[in-house]
Parts: sequence; structure tokens; C-alpha cells
Amino acid sequence: MNPSSQAPAKPQAAADDHPHANYLAVFGALCALTLVSVGFDLLPNPPKLVLAALVFGVATAKAYCVMAWFMHLKFEGAWKYIVLVPTSLLGLGLVLALLPDIGIHYYTVEADSDVTAVGPVENPPGTGVELNETGAGE
Repeated sequence: MNPSSQAPAKPQAAADDHPHANYLAVFGALCALTLVSVGFDLLPNPPKLVLAALVFGVATAKAYCVMAWFMHLKFEGAWKYIVLVPTSLLGLGLVLALLPDIGIHYYTVEADSDVTAVGPVENPPGTGVELNETGAGE
């Protein structure tokens, strides 16, 4: 047997053996999804909730394309879920922890819709800054 006729085996060949993605096709899909998202924004008078759902759906599809092919998660094993689940739980916990401070208001602002009917606001004498004839505080 001739030793030169045998090809040397690559030890990494089995570990890196996955099909290569067609990155140009993924880029084209991302561009098409961007155009679809812009098209949704140009619709005349859509319901805001429907528009938000459509745009977020397209954004989710774009995020999946980036994660699956550009981050190579499509070719990884099940270990990625071990990392993803605790991170998602911590992210959800952060949102829930900040919800009382940022997302839910403790008070409501009741503003008068007719601003012209209100008139100028004046401080009663002796309660704070009083304005002189020029409008400057004393």
C-alpha cells in the first residue's frame, strides 16, 4: 500500500461538518423583510395594534434569520437552550422588576383640553416668587 495515496484524516472534520449557509440569500431575505416592514408603515390608516403586530412579526423573522444563519445557531446542538432559558428568565425578571418604576404610573395627569380657557397662572402674594412689572422675579 502506498502511503501517499491515503489522504490524511482531519480530526476537526466531524466537529465542523455542517452545510454552509447561502449568506447572499439570507441577506436578500433580510432586505425583503425590511421592505415589507416599511410597506406596513406606509399603509393608510391601519389600526395601530394591527400595525404593531405586523411590524413586530417581521422584526422577529429578521431576528431569527440573523440568529440562525449569521450566528450559526441553526447548526448548534441542544446546548444553546441551556444558555437561552436562564438568560430569558433573567431578562423577563428585569422587565417585571422595573415595571412599577417605568411602565406603571402611580398617578394620572388630568389636563384641561382647552388650554386657552385657563389663562396665566399667578402666585398669590407671599407664597413664593413675585413678579415685578418687567416680569422678573424679586
